[in-house]
Amino acid sequence: MKCQLDLKAKVRRIPEFKGVVFWDITPLLKDKQCFRECIKRLAGHFRGKQIDVVASNEARGFIVGAALAYELGAGFVPIRKKGKLPYKCVDLTYKKEYECDTIEIHEDAIQPGQKVLLVDDLLATGGTVKANIELIEKLGGEIVGIGFLIELGYLNGRKTIGDKYDVHSLIQINTTNG
Repeated sequence: MKCQLDLKAKVRRIPEFKGVVFWDITPLLKDKQCFRECIKRLAGHFRGKQIDVVASNEARGFIVGAALAYELGAGFVPIRKKGKLPYKCVDLTYKKEYECDTIEIHEDAIQPGQKVLLVDDLLATGGTVKANIELIEKLGGEIVGIGFLIELGYLNGRKTIGDKYDVHSLIQINTTNG
């Protein structure tokens, strides 16, 4: 269980990357015991919710989401930036901190009433996950939980998401210094 105590220590802080403090999960992912522990702990929190599919936003979210879907015996649904998916899509444009972005999902990726676990690597301001929620619910999916490896508490992303969902993060970072 050593890696349970070391998960946060495996996240690398990059003080200036594209104008923000960047929390790099690659050291955590390359440590096979810690990566496995992350997936097991996320699965443990959401197990029993009869999850049909795990949906994740590109790119780092795919790493966590696909592994978690496998662990839970669920399907995996990618949510991508506009123009990246090959079939007919439903899209949503949303405002980020300094710009707008458009995400999309295949129109048949989620059936009405399917139970969806939404997963990403990091919760920051909550804008991207809120857009993911809207897109999934637009297709009729029922979000049964939202999971993250890391939550940047100092950016208050949970306020953007609201209290309607079971939100679970493995690692809490409450200041820009960690």
